[in-house]
Amino acid sequence: MTDLADLELVHRLADEADAIARRYFSSATIESRAKSDGSPVTDADREIEIVLRSLIRQEYPGDAFIGEEFGAYGHGRRRWIIDAIDGTASFLAGEPEWSTLIALEEDGRITLGMVSAPALGRRWWARPDSGSWTGPCPSDPDAPAHRLALTEGGSAQNAAIGIWPPRSRLNQQERAAAARLARGVTQVRPLLDWTTADPTAPAPRKPSTGSGTCHGALLVATGQLDAFLLLGAGPWDIAPLIPIVQEAGGTFSDLAGQHRTDTGAALFARPGLHQQLLDIAVADNRAKHAPDTWPHPEQGLRDKT
Repeated sequence: MTDLADLELVHRLADEADAIARRYFSSATIESRAKSDGSPVTDADREIEIVLRSLIRQEYPGDAFIGEEFGAYGHGRRRWIIDAIDGTASFLAGEPEWSTLIALEEDGRITLGMVSAPALGRRWWARPDSGSWTGPCPSDPDAPAHRLALTEGGSAQNAAIGIWPPRSRLNQQERAAAARLARGVTQVRPLLDWTTADPTAPAPRKPSTGSGTCHGALLVATGQLDAFLLLGAGPWDIAPLIPIVQEAGGTFSDLAGQHRTDTGAALFARPGLHQQLLDIAVADNRAKHAPDTWPHPEQGLRDKT
């Protein structure tokens, strides 16, 4: 189980990532190139992942590591999971809704999560049985952190949810799940027709735009949405948010109802709503698809949150 040394380290890692990201973000232009899946990557992504990997190896040489840009190394009961810049499209556009995501997995359980968004001046973190917190970044011992706490949800039919990415970037199975969920609730962000995809339509704004957060799951943890469905995701997009939402009182699973980060799908919800929404999302599909048929994240990653 994580201890205070791990929590101190994750804040130091976030501070290092913040400093690198700010340097690139404040430059006149940020160069990027397309990865094999078409999503953008910058030198900031690569530098942050290299630096964080080096710092972790110095502190815990026996720990394993996986990052979005350079993949995995090492084997062991502890593994760090990193997304150097989540929301690269926002980063490139000069918008503040991007962050560094950091998680620690121990014996298959996510025991530490950190989201640091320097352009927003905020970060969010949690570890099991210790609460979910938000505070300024870089970390400041004199600045009080605020604990996140969610109230019980009501009926799924009255829920406000977020779904990302838009339909045009989903595969057939993901589109079906998104459309079912959108039809079963009152409000969906972004406000789209999730049953069709118009390739000529302007790109929608992601759910966190203008919210003071940088990830759809944080909209759940902060009480701004009842639920958030993330599709086509890698473990680095999901793992850091799990303890933050759960320690605030919320819930998480993939679309098979399992606590996995490698199936590409994540449903975060306010307490009392999760099973209702899961039943809607997988209705008429439960008997057709086994849990492992959801595409593995490495089969087509997208800039998701």
